[in-house]
Amino acid sequence: MNILRYRHNDQNRDVISLFSGAMGLDIGLEQAGLHVVAGQDFDPSCVATMDANGQNVLGGDIRNIEPQQLLDLCRLSPGEPFLICGGPPCQPFSTAGKRLGINDPRGSLFMDFIRMIDFIRPRFFIMENVKGIVSAPLKQVPLSQRDKGDPEQKLGTVLDVILSEFRKLGYKTVYGILDAVNYGVPQFRERFVLIGSRDNENIFLPIPTHFQMHQEEAYRWRTLKDAIYDLEHDCGEYASFSDDRLKFLKLVPEGGNWRSLPPELIPQAMGGAYESGGGKVGFYRRLSFHQPSPTLVTSPVQKATMMCHPTQDRPLSLREYARIQQFPDHWAFMGTTASKYRQIGNAVPVGLAVALGKSIIAVADNNASIETKRFRGTDIHNRIKSAIELGGDYIGK
Repeated sequence: MNILRYRHNDQNRDVISLFSGAMGLDIGLEQAGLHVVAGQDFDPSCVATMDANGQNVLGGDIRNIEPQQLLDLCRLSPGEPFLICGGPPCQPFSTAGKRLGINDPRGSLFMDFIRMIDFIRPRFFIMENVKGIVSAPLKQVPLSQRDKGDPEQKLGTVLDVILSEFRKLGYKTVYGILDAVNYGVPQFRERFVLIGSRDNENIFLPIPTHFQMHQEEAYRWRTLKDAIYDLEHDCGEYASFSDDRLKFLKLVPEGGNWRSLPPELIPQAMGGAYESGGGKVGFYRRLSFHQPSPTLVTSPVQKATMMCHPTQDRPLSLREYARIQQFPDHWAFMGTTASKYRQIGNAVPVGLAVALGKSIIAVADNNASIETKRFRGTDIHNRIKSAIELGGDYIGK
């Protein structure tokens, strides 16, 4: 890698990646036209994956890493990197299970991301996370420690704190929930994305490029068949369902789940979950070739989040997981089978990352929009644009 090629150039496109994982975000940014000069992760399997694919990587706990170490690795100075990207571990903010917010120590890792931004001062940053971060509550403050002048003190959310910290650093920000399926990814996958600009540039979230309905096939949602059909009988490494679960899965048709089982078998198949609430859509779930994949999970064989192949009596394989996340076929994943599933399942889909990279490049190149004088039909165009940006449907009147 020629990491000095943009050092004193206004066209600098150097990226430092934090919490890189299997590098789905980084691959997409590269495909968009950026240049990832270094990655970082705590997980030894992720570090091994980056090494195996020839990436420049700094392993270790980010809490013990000084920003200058990353700059030295890239031979860059503060203010020179074009972009810092990353997703601090998201478990505390998940919408599933206990919502601990920053009660969980891992919730503080976003402060280390902010610490890196503060010292390195990239032109832009991208921070991604699960959508639950938007409403994740702050740690409860005991009454004895609250401001006595405000007994009903509002605690706010983790996002409130994050936005406040970036404002203190002088970064302009935009954020929202993006669904990867709207960017050419064969998967429904909602992620929180926060983009920041050091120089008050007109940053924006990428406009969707793919739609459930469109007159051109190239702009319609991608399906599971588009991604993995050719791997049906040559799928490579995969985990296994237990015999107890497999006997029920064999009775489920393509696109079905536990509700497709014979009624008399459902109580036995579901066990204790039979009486629980919720839709339980992941129990004995067999996917459909004709729809985008559900959100990939970190293990396809767990009872509540099964990812069974549409026609084969097995879970999706690692190669199929990687295809759905749009990793190149040559990309190597290191570690145990369980670790590989976790790395792929936690990744940012490449197609979404490409869209993020292109939106930032368009801002940097100042060519994201066409300036026009007012003309007949502007109101219609604005309504369409608003509907697209909100991820909704436009109905002409």
